[in-house]
Amino acid sequence: MNSEKPLYEDIDEQVGKEEPEAKSGLTENKGKQLLIEVDGERYERLPIKTHVITDRDDICEVAKKYAKEHLEPDDILFISEKAVACTQGRAIPLEDIKPRKLAVFLSSHVTKTPHGIGLGIPETMEMALRECGTIRILFAAFISVIGKIFRRKGWFYVIAGNKAASIDGPTPGTLPPYNRYVVLGPEEPDKVAAKVKEAVGCRCIIVDINDLGGKILGASDKSMNREKLARMLKDNPLGQGHECTPMGIIRAAE
Repeated sequence: MNSEKPLYEDIDEQVGKEEPEAKSGLTENKGKQLLIEVDGERYERLPIKTHVITDRDDICEVAKKYAKEHLEPDDILFISEKAVACTQGRAIPLEDIKPRKLAVFLSSHVTKTPHGIGLGIPETMEMALRECGTIRILFAAFISVIGKIFRRKGWFYVIAGNKAASIDGPTPGTLPPYNRYVVLGPEEPDKVAAKVKEAVGCRCIIVDINDLGGKILGASDKSMNREKLARMLKDNPLGQGHECTPMGIIRAAE
């Protein structure tokens, strides 16, 4: 499934053999609020800037390098599912994906939004067919048609599941080199979150959040309220473009 050329080599070709420089640490993304109120309580969401994460990285080591020094005992570290997936080698170059006719047909019927490609191009739809199975995607498409008749949205992903919903395609604002890649959802996000917790010493969640909302894909502790955590991040404080902030901290505000 993966390209023969490692993802990090794409970055090396663009910026030279040295690792891309990044002023790491807590930051604030333009147009995003640091504070949010949920259920009468106020929380800070503190984005953390890193280098461009690739298949050369270990997400636990990235978290230790950029986040650990800023963490307090009751904090929750949240990490973008895309960053996790990239460290797992689940970013595939567009040129390596050969969409079948069915993928071309189905993608042409996906509602386009300004917030992301989703499965709206043949390459992302092809990967959904491979990840979820043709029968499941066809059934999800059938249910989606019924949903449109009743003016209900989102039925496709209810059936297709998180694997389909987590597939990211390139957009004009996507950080290079991922503007030429399809990124699949991360494998075993609960286990990843648990490993990160062990590495940095605080709770961790793996999130799939965009400017339309999102989900908590993985959590280090089963007792964590995923629905509430998703509401804490519903406005996507990490951003959707070139921010290079694939992780952040949730902290109760004083």
